[in-house]
Amino acid sequence: MSAVSRYRVRPGGRLTGTLAVPGDKSISHRALMLGAIAEGPTEISGFLAGEDCLSTLRALTELGVRIERSGATDVRVEGAGAGGLEAPARALDMGNAGTAMRLFTGLLAPQRFNSTLIGDESLMRRPMQRVVVPLAMMGAQIRTRDGRPPVEIRGTPHLRGIHYSLPVASAQVKSAVLLAGLAATGRTSVTEPAPSRDHTERMLASFGATLAHEGRSVALEGGQRLRGTQVAVPADFSSAAFFIVAACLAGSPSLTLTNIGINPTRTGLLDLLRRMGADIRVQPRAASDAAAEPVADLEVHASTLRGITVHEAEVPLAIDEFPVFFVAAACASGETLVRGALELRVKESDRLAAMAEGLGALGIEHQLLPDGLWIRGAGGFGGGTIDSRGDHRIAMAFAIAALRASQPIEILNVANVATSFPGFVETARAAGLGLEAL
Repeated sequence: MSAVSRYRVRPGGRLTGTLAVPGDKSISHRALMLGAIAEGPTEISGFLAGEDCLSTLRALTELGVRIERSGATDVRVEGAGAGGLEAPARALDMGNAGTAMRLFTGLLAPQRFNSTLIGDESLMRRPMQRVVVPLAMMGAQIRTRDGRPPVEIRGTPHLRGIHYSLPVASAQVKSAVLLAGLAATGRTSVTEPAPSRDHTERMLASFGATLAHEGRSVALEGGQRLRGTQVAVPADFSSAAFFIVAACLAGSPSLTLTNIGINPTRTGLLDLLRRMGADIRVQPRAASDAAAEPVADLEVHASTLRGITVHEAEVPLAIDEFPVFFVAAACASGETLVRGALELRVKESDRLAAMAEGLGALGIEHQLLPDGLWIRGAGGFGGGTIDSRGDHRIAMAFAIAALRASQPIEILNVANVATSFPGFVETARAAGLGLEAL
């Protein structure tokens, strides 16, 4: 974990040229896990070597999977096959990775051995019961402490397939059920109330699995074997989001972000910013196959933004980008309203409360709502000190806010930025931010 504890960011700055951001965290997690239970080797390029994904890598190694890194972003996974995982000698530490913990719960539930999942102080407070409920319906035996980690899994081979309707759209819960369904008897299907990320479905298909899609339902038959493959991880849209907003606020006149994953279940922020008046031009790159993640270069121009109302159906497609979206809203003219975003309360921090507190500290008129946030745009910020609450996305969002600040902004508790965006400080400086790590 990085030794950096706080940022100090000078006000102002302009962004221009071309910028690259690290590989996609969600896809890197899944490539490791599916590679581990596939037959034969899987070659991963563009891997995100952040703390979250390294937690997944270490956990799979403790489960007996051979993994080699030939470079910072190149990984070879020697697949152990569907029944090839081994009992770990100790509890598996997921660090700060909520995605890893929830997906591992589905992966490990049908194994023939017991296992326990733990994490850092933040992760040990996060809710896991919504994953446990559908897995228990499949016959899994999983125990938590009041719905939170540690997650104690009694291995239960021969789970049974179920149909599960998600009460709230969640790619993590959907993925956990599908991973368990691979080893279950019969058919497993999941229906969503709204679209969520489909990285797991795309990647399962790339590994040779057959899935059925009908409306908002996805289904697979248990017992399918995966085949090792090649996975090219695109640059992470959620990491790019900070610089997309930065370029909207301070492009000179524009910034181009290269090789960005533009999976339509991830890019809701583009639609929201365009409704606000942003000039964002998407230049697609050729896809290698039908199941591959779509990739593009994004050319973002300085724009005059106006406030909007975000509809509840739009929330899942931009769920991780709302911290920096709120920064854009504070710089827009007029009012912005977001409702139906209760999910933000149970991320690495209570992101609604953390953003409201930070916006208030920088002089922005706002109202914190039970499931959202109302903001009156002021065109820019004052200066001040922000407590990021140890949340990487809160820390990075307020670093971007300094582009429109009148005084320096100091951001506390930033060590967890390394979980998702290693090299953020260097990338931000290269882009034109006056960011100092302390």
